[in-house]
Amino acid sequence: MISEAPPFWWRKADWRAWLLLPLSFLYGRIAGHRMAHARRASVPIPVICVGNFTVGGAGKTPTALTIARAAKAKGLKPGFLSRGYGGSLDVTTVVDPDHHRAIAVGDEPLLLAQEALTVISRRRVDGAQRLVAEGADLIIMDDGFQSARLAIDYALLVIDATRGLGNGHIVPGGPVRAPIRQQLRSATALLKVGGGNAADRIVRMAARAAKPYFTASLKVRGDNTLAGTKVLAFAGIADPAKFFRTVESRGAEIVVAKSFGDHEHLTEEEIDDILTTAERQGLLIVTTSKDFVRLSGHYGKAAQLAEKSRVIEVDMVFEDHLAPNLIIDRAIAACRERRLREMKAGVKAIPGTAEPSDRLL
Repeated sequence: MISEAPPFWWRKADWRAWLLLPLSFLYGRIAGHRMAHARRASVPIPVICVGNFTVGGAGKTPTALTIARAAKAKGLKPGFLSRGYGGSLDVTTVVDPDHHRAIAVGDEPLLLAQEALTVISRRRVDGAQRLVAEGADLIIMDDGFQSARLAIDYALLVIDATRGLGNGHIVPGGPVRAPIRQQLRSATALLKVGGGNAADRIVRMAARAAKPYFTASLKVRGDNTLAGTKVLAFAGIADPAKFFRTVESRGAEIVVAKSFGDHEHLTEEEIDDILTTAERQGLLIVTTSKDFVRLSGHYGKAAQLAEKSRVIEVDMVFEDHLAPNLIIDRAIAACRERRLREMKAGVKAIPGTAEPSDRLL
């Protein structure tokens, strides 16, 4: 399954965006109504949702990983909840990074499962129930903010400071998933990633709505210098240009850059082209963690490419290093308040789920 946003979404609105405005208006009305009025299922443990305003990558997965590491440092057992986008399995599944392949469970869940308990489910309520049954005491949703299926205790919306909201139009005329004001009303806080100014307008809107915001940046893990190295860089992510900039920031010279669709599984021909081009020109092959896990567990050319590829791993680093702990603490407090309200109203959590531990509530 491939997800590739049209390039015009990320430029100033042109005739295509305006031509699609009636459809965008309809899509926005439906999405906004669902967010405002849908009945959300409740689970007995805190739920943190890491989402974004737009279609495409803004840094949700590395943000979710950073929060999970902070939770583990606090002695909690976090569990990731993902839809498993890009995978073929349509049943609720606990992801085993030593057994599953990306083609079955999706690339992002495989990355998440290397850090903590991870469940994929097309039905987020079922996935949340499974996480509770598996002993998680904190759920971190990777995406799903606009789905309005679960009661969320802390919604952190990630926005890329370079791309911002693109042309500002709602799908299908632009990348925005639902009316911005509705999204802001449902958000707890924003996370601005990077040093650009494309997100400044939405940050000002958030400030007027009394929504706090954090700042962070993606940092290459370890001493991953590529100074003076000529490389072939390939990426099948929502914003390949961001990866290419990261590679160049490590001192590499990108001789060949190959972009593929987000979550795209490469064909034998595409893999062979990468291998032969790199060998013929004497280039080091570099790629992303997501692209690498899509190659893992395969044989033949895919295994060769995985072996020859150097992975550039990045971490989301908050400017305020205490921010992840603050997010977790606020989610726990909000969950406590939610559960008290539900008990007073006689509302029960999902049948069959265990009660939360005393340390949380």
